[in-house]
Amino acid sequence: MNGLPFLLLCGCLAFSACTPKEREKDSKEIAENQNEKKFDNTEIENDTEFAVSAADGGMLEVQLGQLAQSKASSQQVKSFGKMMITEHSKANAELKALAAQKNISLPTSLSDKNQKKYDDLAGKTGKDFDDEYTTFMVKDHKEDIDKFKKEADKGDDMELRSWAAGKITTLEHHLEMAKQAESAVDSLRKL
Repeated sequence: MNGLPFLLLCGCLAFSACTPKEREKDSKEIAENQNEKKFDNTEIENDTEFAVSAADGGMLEVQLGQLAQSKASSQQVKSFGKMMITEHSKANAELKALAAQKNISLPTSLSDKNQKKYDDLAGKTGKDFDDEYTTFMVKDHKEDIDKFKKEADKGDDMELRSWAAGKITTLEHHLEMAKQAESAVDSLRKL
């Protein structure tokens, strides 16, 4: 028996064991790790975590707003999605510029958690999409308001603190609009 095929098989197995296919790391985790190396044990370490979280959430808001443009059946939900695209794109650009000034790394794509939420909503259409999207927008904006208030009250970096404080009124407006859209979707479901 020739040992060459056996050696080739062993070589292939050894090569594949040394170079396993790994999925790309979560972009949010990459940014957090980069910031940890740069800002570990500094007074703005918590501010960098807020910035990363805000950037990840802002990207999700924009992408879900785009999804609402094609998946929603309610004009009110489509309008709300359009507002999310416009206003969160502006906020994302402001945060990106501020982070660049401070050498804070931000995620470049959705975190695994937010990608999962996007994928879940992308699988829905019409009234099912409207219902889940508006329910999520209400919940998400409540959480965002809490995070932004915490940063505005307790952040160490004055510019990030000021930026967060300046977004609270907008986020509260988004929450009210999300609640209205959710009520309208609920009313249509009862018909």
